[in-house]
Amino acid sequence: MVSNSCIRVVKESLQRTGFIEVMRIELGEAEVRFDLQIISLGFIDELLKKDGFELIHDSSRRLLEKIKTAVIQLVFYGNNTNSLIRNSDYLSDKLGYPYQQLSKVFSEKSGTTLEKYIILIKVEKIKELLSYDEMTLSEIAFRMGYSSVQYLSNQFKQVTGLTVSEYKGQWRERRPLSSLLD
Repeated sequence: MVSNSCIRVVKESLQRTGFIEVMRIELGEAEVRFDLQIISLGFIDELLKKDGFELIHDSSRRLLEKIKTAVIQLVFYGNNTNSLIRNSDYLSDKLGYPYQQLSKVFSEKSGTTLEKYIILIKVEKIKELLSYDEMTLSEIAFRMGYSSVQYLSNQFKQVTGLTVSEYKGQWRERRPLSSLLD
């Protein structure tokens, strides 16, 4: 789950059964109560798959999803936190593991580095901010934690293949955050 809409869909889907009580739900995580005599984990897994979600049983895969969620929270909902603290410090504090361990698990399970993933997420947020056309590029660079507009521009071109001006001047392709590693 990567957005409030995802949370709502999962919650409604689980509650609609009439047999599952949602205790707590947040990005990437849900705590539920149900009777195993009536509902099985397989049933819940199939229910979630209908909406494009899945249960994650493997602990390192679960940590991978928590890392992804924490990065999305930092970049999309951090309200400038990204420019004030280091990504590694934020992730370590948020998840309770040393950054080196988080980075290792992420690389092993996703096939890319954590730093590259953070850049992908930041570029998607930059695309969003550009589409609103409410902030200057300097303001976006500051908000996203870039030391300069040039650094942001170079990274944007490296990831998208387009300059910021080219991107603003044509059809604006944005990708769902859940598919950035696909």
